Amino acid sequence: MRKTASISSAIFIVVLVLTFNGIHAQTITGAWKGKINNTRLELKLIRSGDSLQGTSYYYESKNNFRRYTVKGYFDPLTNQVIWWDDILVTDQVSGIFARALAPDALLAAADFNCPGENEMLLDGTATLRDNKDNEKGKVQLQKFNQPVFEDEWDFVIENYTVGANDPYVIDSIAEIAFSKNTIPSEKKSISTIPVSNKPIIIKEEKPILSRLTVEEKFLVRKKTLTTVIPVTGDSIELRFYDNAEIDGDSIALFLNNRLIFKHIRLTDQAHILKFAVSSLEMHNELVMVAENLGSIPPNTSLMVALVGDKRYEARLQSTENSSALIRFIKQPDKD
Repeated sequence: MRKTASISSAIFIVVLVLTFNGIHAQTITGAWKGKINNTRLELKLIRSGDSLQGTSYYYESKNNFRRYTVKGYFDPLTNQVIWWDDILVTDQVSGIFARALAPDALLAAADFNCPGENEMLLDGTATLRDNKDNEKGKVQLQKFNQPVFEDEWDFVIENYTVGANDPYVIDSIAEIAFSKNTIPSEKKSISTIPVSNKPIIIKEEKPILSRLTVEEKFLVRKKTLTTVIPVTGDSIELRFYDNAEIDGDSIALFLNNRLIFKHIRLTDQAHILKFAVSSLEMHNELVMVAENLGSIPPNTSLMVALVGDKRYEARLQSTENSSALIRFIKQPDKD
Protein backbone atom coordinates (compact mmCIF):
# COMPACT_ATOMS: atom_id res chain seq x y z
CA MET A 1 0.00 0.00 0.00
CA ARG A 2 2.82 2.36 0.92
CA LYS A 3 4.64 1.43 -2.29
CA THR A 4 1.57 2.29 -4.36
CA ALA A 5 1.21 5.62 -2.55
CA SER A 6 4.88 6.41 -3.15
CA ILE A 7 4.56 5.65 -6.85
CA SER A 8 1.44 7.81 -7.09
CA SER A 9 3.22 10.65 -5.32
CA ALA A 10 6.20 10.33 -7.65
CA ILE A 11 3.97 10.38 -10.73
CA PHE A 12 2.14 13.45 -9.38
CA ILE A 13 5.45 15.27 -8.82
CA VAL A 14 6.69 14.39 -12.32
CA VAL A 15 3.44 15.59 -13.89
CA LEU A 16 3.58 18.79 -11.82
CA VAL A 17 7.18 19.48 -12.86
CA LEU A 18 6.43 18.77 -16.52
CA THR A 19 3.38 21.00 -16.39
CA PHE A 20 5.35 23.81 -14.72
CA ASN A 21 8.20 23.48 -17.21
CA GLY A 22 5.72 23.36 -20.09
CA ILE A 23 4.20 26.66 -19.02
CA HIS A 24 7.59 28.33 -18.74
CA ALA A 25 8.75 26.76 -21.99
CA GLN A 26 6.07 28.71 -23.85
CA THR A 27 8.11 31.11 -25.94
CA ILE A 28 7.71 34.85 -25.83
CA THR A 29 8.45 34.77 -29.56
CA GLY A 30 5.35 35.44 -31.59
CA ALA A 31 2.70 37.95 -32.58
CA TRP A 32 0.73 39.78 -29.90
CA LYS A 33 -2.38 41.87 -30.37
CA GLY A 34 -4.36 44.17 -28.10
CA LYS A 35 -4.20 47.72 -26.83
CA ILE A 36 -2.06 50.19 -24.97
CA ASN A 37 -4.64 52.42 -23.38
CA ASN A 38 -7.09 52.94 -26.26
CA THR A 39 -4.59 52.51 -29.09
CA ARG A 40 -4.65 49.25 -31.01
CA LEU A 41 -1.28 47.51 -31.21
CA GLU A 42 0.18 44.52 -33.01
CA LEU A 43 3.54 43.55 -31.56
CA LYS A 44 5.93 40.96 -32.94
CA LEU A 45 8.65 39.85 -30.53
CA ILE A 46 11.59 37.61 -31.43
CA ARG A 47 13.72 36.21 -28.62
CA SER A 48 17.48 35.70 -28.99
CA GLY A 49 18.99 34.76 -25.63
CA ASP A 50 17.61 37.31 -23.17
CA SER A 51 17.28 39.97 -25.86
CA LEU A 52 14.22 40.79 -27.93
CA GLN A 53 13.88 42.26 -31.41
CA GLY A 54 10.86 42.81 -33.55
CA THR A 55 8.35 45.36 -34.72
CA SER A 56 5.30 47.22 -33.46
CA TYR A 57 2.28 48.48 -35.38
CA TYR A 58 0.03 51.15 -33.88
CA TYR A 59 -2.98 51.22 -36.14
CA GLU A 60 -6.49 52.33 -36.88
CA SER A 61 -6.67 50.18 -40.02
CA LYS A 62 -4.31 48.28 -42.34
CA ASN A 63 -3.78 51.50 -44.30
CA ASN A 64 -3.41 53.82 -41.32
CA PHE A 65 -0.54 52.81 -39.05
CA ARG A 66 2.86 53.63 -37.62
CA ARG A 67 5.55 50.95 -37.59
CA TYR A 68 8.57 50.93 -35.28
CA THR A 69 11.52 48.62 -34.89
CA VAL A 70 11.48 47.15 -31.38
CA LYS A 71 14.20 46.23 -28.87
CA GLY A 72 13.87 44.72 -25.44
CA TYR A 73 14.69 42.03 -22.87
CA PHE A 74 12.94 38.98 -21.44
CA ASP A 75 13.78 37.37 -18.09
CA PRO A 76 12.57 33.73 -18.16
CA LEU A 77 13.02 33.40 -14.39
CA THR A 78 10.66 36.24 -13.48
CA ASN A 79 8.68 36.30 -16.76
CA GLN A 80 9.25 40.06 -16.90
CA VAL A 81 9.28 41.64 -20.38
CA ILE A 82 10.63 45.09 -21.27
CA TRP A 83 10.49 46.48 -24.78
CA TRP A 84 10.58 49.88 -26.44
CA ASP A 85 9.93 51.45 -29.83
CA ASP A 86 13.37 52.13 -31.27
CA ILE A 87 13.09 53.73 -34.73
CA LEU A 88 9.96 54.83 -36.57
CA VAL A 89 10.48 53.16 -39.94
CA THR A 90 7.06 53.80 -41.47
CA ASP A 91 4.35 56.35 -40.86
CA GLN A 92 1.75 55.49 -43.46
CA VAL A 93 -0.17 58.72 -42.90
CA SER A 94 2.57 61.35 -42.96
CA GLY A 95 5.07 59.51 -45.20
CA ILE A 96 7.90 59.90 -42.66
CA PHE A 97 10.60 57.23 -42.73
CA ALA A 98 13.58 56.33 -40.52
CA ARG A 99 13.00 58.75 -37.67
CA ALA A 100 14.63 57.94 -34.31
CA LEU A 101 13.32 60.92 -32.38
CA ALA A 102 9.63 60.13 -32.78
CA PRO A 103 7.77 61.90 -29.96
CA ASP A 104 5.15 59.13 -29.59
CA ALA A 105 7.58 56.19 -29.13
CA LEU A 106 6.68 54.07 -26.11
CA LEU A 107 8.43 51.92 -23.54
CA ALA A 108 6.50 49.07 -21.89
CA ALA A 109 7.07 46.70 -18.97
CA ALA A 110 4.79 43.68 -18.61
CA ASP A 111 4.30 40.26 -17.05
CA PHE A 112 4.25 37.25 -19.37
CA ASN A 113 1.65 34.84 -18.03
CA CYS A 114 -0.31 31.80 -19.20
CA PRO A 115 -3.72 31.68 -17.45
CA GLY A 116 -4.95 28.90 -19.76
CA GLU A 117 -3.50 26.07 -21.81
CA ASN A 118 -3.64 28.01 -25.06
CA GLU A 119 -3.83 31.53 -23.64
CA MET A 120 -0.77 33.75 -23.25
CA LEU A 121 -0.94 37.35 -22.08
CA LEU A 122 1.26 40.40 -21.63
CA ASP A 123 -0.11 42.70 -18.92
CA GLY A 124 1.69 45.81 -17.73
CA THR A 125 2.10 49.55 -18.19
CA ALA A 126 3.62 51.90 -20.74
CA THR A 127 5.26 55.32 -20.68
CA LEU A 128 6.68 57.58 -23.34
CA ARG A 129 10.08 56.16 -24.26
CA ASP A 130 11.82 59.48 -23.80
CA ASN A 131 9.85 60.63 -20.77
CA LYS A 132 9.35 57.99 -18.08
CA ASP A 133 7.06 60.33 -16.10
CA ASN A 134 4.52 60.51 -18.94
CA GLU A 135 2.38 57.42 -18.39
CA LYS A 136 0.44 56.17 -21.41
CA GLY A 137 -1.81 53.58 -19.79
CA LYS A 138 -2.17 49.84 -19.41
CA VAL A 139 -0.67 47.22 -21.71
CA GLN A 140 -3.10 44.40 -22.53
CA LEU A 141 -1.90 42.03 -25.23
CA GLN A 142 -2.71 38.44 -26.13
CA LYS A 143 -0.68 36.07 -28.29
CA PHE A 144 -2.38 34.99 -31.51
CA ASN A 145 -1.61 33.11 -34.73
CA GLN A 146 -2.91 35.35 -37.52
CA PRO A 147 -1.20 38.77 -37.71
CA VAL A 148 -2.97 41.76 -39.18
CA PHE A 149 0.26 42.98 -40.79
CA GLU A 150 2.45 40.65 -42.82
CA ASP A 151 6.20 41.30 -42.76
CA GLU A 152 9.64 39.67 -42.68
CA TRP A 153 9.30 38.60 -39.03
CA ASP A 154 6.52 36.15 -39.92
CA PHE A 155 9.11 33.74 -41.33
CA VAL A 156 11.05 33.73 -38.06
CA ILE A 157 7.90 33.29 -35.96
CA GLU A 158 6.62 30.40 -38.08
CA ASN A 159 10.00 28.62 -38.18
CA TYR A 160 11.40 29.64 -34.80
CA THR A 161 11.53 26.11 -33.38
CA VAL A 162 13.03 24.58 -36.52
CA GLY A 163 16.10 26.73 -37.05
CA ALA A 164 14.95 30.33 -37.39
CA ASN A 165 15.94 31.01 -33.76
CA ASP A 166 19.57 31.19 -34.90
CA PRO A 167 20.98 34.66 -33.96
CA TYR A 168 22.47 35.05 -37.46
CA VAL A 169 19.04 34.51 -39.04
CA ILE A 170 17.40 36.94 -36.61
CA ASP A 171 20.01 39.66 -37.21
CA SER A 172 19.72 39.18 -40.99
CA ILE A 173 15.94 39.52 -40.90
CA ALA A 174 16.30 42.63 -38.71
CA GLU A 175 18.44 44.29 -41.38
CA ILE A 176 15.95 43.36 -44.11
CA ALA A 177 12.97 44.57 -42.06
CA PHE A 178 14.65 47.90 -41.43
CA SER A 179 16.04 48.62 -44.90
CA LYS A 180 12.88 47.53 -46.70
CA ASN A 181 10.81 50.08 -44.84
CA THR A 182 13.15 53.06 -45.17
CA ILE A 183 12.80 53.67 -48.90
CA PRO A 184 11.50 57.24 -49.28
CA SER A 185 7.97 57.50 -50.62
CA GLU A 186 6.71 60.06 -53.09
CA LYS A 187 5.85 62.25 -50.14
CA LYS A 188 8.93 64.20 -49.21
CA SER A 189 9.61 65.12 -45.62
CA ILE A 190 12.30 67.25 -44.05
CA SER A 191 12.37 64.75 -41.19
CA THR A 192 13.82 61.98 -43.38
CA ILE A 193 17.38 61.14 -42.26
CA PRO A 194 20.01 58.63 -43.42
CA VAL A 195 19.70 55.04 -42.23
CA SER A 196 22.41 53.89 -39.84
CA ASN A 197 22.95 50.96 -37.49
CA LYS A 198 24.12 53.42 -34.84
CA PRO A 199 21.77 55.61 -32.79
CA ILE A 200 20.48 58.34 -35.11
CA ILE A 201 21.14 61.88 -33.97
CA ILE A 202 19.44 64.89 -35.55
CA LYS A 203 21.72 67.89 -35.34
CA GLU A 204 20.11 71.15 -34.35
CA GLU A 205 21.08 74.41 -35.94
CA LYS A 206 22.27 76.03 -32.73
CA PRO A 207 25.55 77.73 -31.87
CA ILE A 208 27.97 75.37 -30.14
CA LEU A 209 28.88 76.66 -26.70
CA SER A 210 32.24 75.10 -25.91
CA ARG A 211 32.77 76.79 -22.54
CA LEU A 212 29.76 75.38 -20.76
CA THR A 213 30.21 73.61 -17.45
CA VAL A 214 29.47 69.88 -17.45
CA GLU A 215 26.22 70.56 -15.58
CA GLU A 216 25.17 73.07 -18.28
CA LYS A 217 26.09 70.58 -21.02
CA PHE A 218 23.85 68.02 -19.31
CA LEU A 219 20.93 70.47 -19.28
CA VAL A 220 21.12 71.86 -22.82
CA ARG A 221 22.01 68.75 -24.83
CA LYS A 222 19.43 66.32 -26.19
CA LYS A 223 19.34 62.97 -24.38
CA THR A 224 19.12 60.05 -26.81
CA LEU A 225 17.89 56.72 -25.44
CA THR A 226 20.41 54.00 -26.29
CA THR A 227 19.14 51.01 -24.35
CA VAL A 228 16.98 49.85 -21.43
CA ILE A 229 18.38 47.32 -18.95
CA PRO A 230 16.33 45.31 -16.42
CA VAL A 231 17.87 45.22 -12.95
CA THR A 232 17.60 42.39 -10.40
CA GLY A 233 19.69 41.09 -7.52
CA ASP A 234 21.81 43.04 -5.03
CA SER A 235 24.24 45.02 -7.18
CA ILE A 236 25.05 46.22 -10.67
CA GLU A 237 28.53 46.76 -12.10
CA LEU A 238 29.20 49.11 -15.02
CA ARG A 239 32.40 49.08 -17.07
CA PHE A 240 33.25 51.87 -19.50
CA TYR A 241 35.79 51.62 -22.33
CA ASP A 242 36.72 53.79 -25.30
CA ASN A 243 34.86 52.19 -28.19
CA ALA A 244 37.23 53.42 -30.90
CA GLU A 245 40.81 54.61 -31.19
CA ILE A 246 42.14 55.85 -27.84
CA ASP A 247 42.09 59.60 -28.46
CA GLY A 248 41.56 61.30 -25.10
CA ASP A 249 37.77 61.03 -24.75
CA SER A 250 36.53 62.22 -21.36
CA ILE A 251 33.00 61.80 -19.99
CA ALA A 252 30.80 62.70 -17.02
CA LEU A 253 27.93 60.58 -15.68
CA PHE A 254 24.61 61.76 -14.28
CA LEU A 255 22.30 59.38 -12.43
CA ASN A 256 18.70 60.53 -12.07
CA ASN A 257 19.68 64.14 -12.90
CA ARG A 258 22.53 64.19 -10.36
CA LEU A 259 26.22 64.40 -11.27
CA ILE A 260 27.93 61.32 -9.82
CA PHE A 261 31.30 61.24 -11.66
CA LYS A 262 33.23 63.53 -13.99
CA HIS A 263 36.61 63.62 -15.73
CA ILE A 264 36.41 59.89 -16.57
CA ARG A 265 39.13 59.24 -19.14
CA LEU A 266 38.16 56.47 -21.55
CA THR A 267 40.86 53.96 -22.48
CA ASP A 268 41.08 50.28 -23.37
CA GLN A 269 41.07 49.55 -19.63
CA ALA A 270 37.71 49.41 -17.89
CA HIS A 271 36.58 52.26 -15.67
CA ILE A 272 34.40 50.36 -13.17
CA LEU A 273 31.42 51.65 -11.18
CA LYS A 274 29.26 49.63 -8.77
CA PHE A 275 25.81 50.40 -7.39
CA ALA A 276 23.71 48.71 -4.74
CA VAL A 277 20.34 47.87 -6.30
CA SER A 278 18.64 48.88 -3.04
CA SER A 279 19.90 52.45 -3.55
CA LEU A 280 18.23 52.74 -6.96
CA GLU A 281 14.70 53.87 -7.77
CA MET A 282 12.29 51.70 -9.75
CA HIS A 283 13.11 53.70 -12.92
CA ASN A 284 16.61 55.15 -13.27
CA GLU A 285 18.28 57.21 -15.98
CA LEU A 286 22.05 57.26 -16.48
CA VAL A 287 23.27 59.94 -18.89
CA MET A 288 26.75 60.00 -20.43
CA VAL A 289 27.86 63.56 -21.22
CA ALA A 290 30.95 64.19 -23.35
CA GLU A 291 33.29 66.59 -21.56
CA ASN A 292 35.40 66.65 -24.72
CA LEU A 293 35.32 64.82 -28.03
CA GLY A 294 38.93 63.69 -28.11
CA SER A 295 40.96 64.13 -31.27
CA ILE A 296 38.47 62.02 -33.32
CA PRO A 297 34.84 63.10 -32.75
CA PRO A 298 32.32 61.98 -31.66
CA ASN A 299 32.91 60.71 -28.12
CA THR A 300 32.17 56.95 -28.20
CA SER A 301 32.08 54.53 -25.31
CA LEU A 302 31.40 50.83 -24.81
CA MET A 303 29.45 50.21 -21.61
CA VAL A 304 29.24 46.69 -20.20
CA ALA A 305 26.64 46.16 -17.47
CA LEU A 306 26.89 43.09 -15.22
CA VAL A 307 23.57 42.39 -13.51
CA GLY A 308 23.61 39.14 -11.56
CA ASP A 309 24.72 36.46 -14.02
CA LYS A 310 23.69 38.53 -17.06
CA ARG A 311 25.84 40.76 -19.24
CA TYR A 312 24.54 43.65 -21.33
CA GLU A 313 26.48 45.81 -23.78
CA ALA A 314 25.67 49.25 -25.14
CA ARG A 315 27.63 51.45 -27.51
CA LEU A 316 27.17 55.03 -26.42
CA GLN A 317 27.74 58.18 -28.46
CA SER A 318 27.87 61.74 -27.22
CA THR A 319 28.45 64.95 -29.19
CA GLU A 320 28.31 68.70 -28.58
CA ASN A 321 24.56 68.48 -29.25
CA SER A 322 23.54 65.20 -27.62
CA SER A 323 24.16 62.84 -24.70
CA ALA A 324 23.61 59.08 -24.43
CA LEU A 325 20.82 57.90 -22.13
CA ILE A 326 20.59 54.44 -20.54
CA ARG A 327 17.51 53.49 -18.55
CA PHE A 328 17.66 50.91 -15.72
CA ILE A 329 14.36 49.41 -14.55
CA LYS A 330 14.23 47.44 -11.32
CA GLN A 331 12.24 44.25 -11.58
CA PRO A 332 9.74 43.38 -8.84
CA ASP A 333 10.65 40.49 -6.55
CA LYS A 334 8.84 37.24 -7.26
CA ASP A 335 7.56 35.20 -4.32
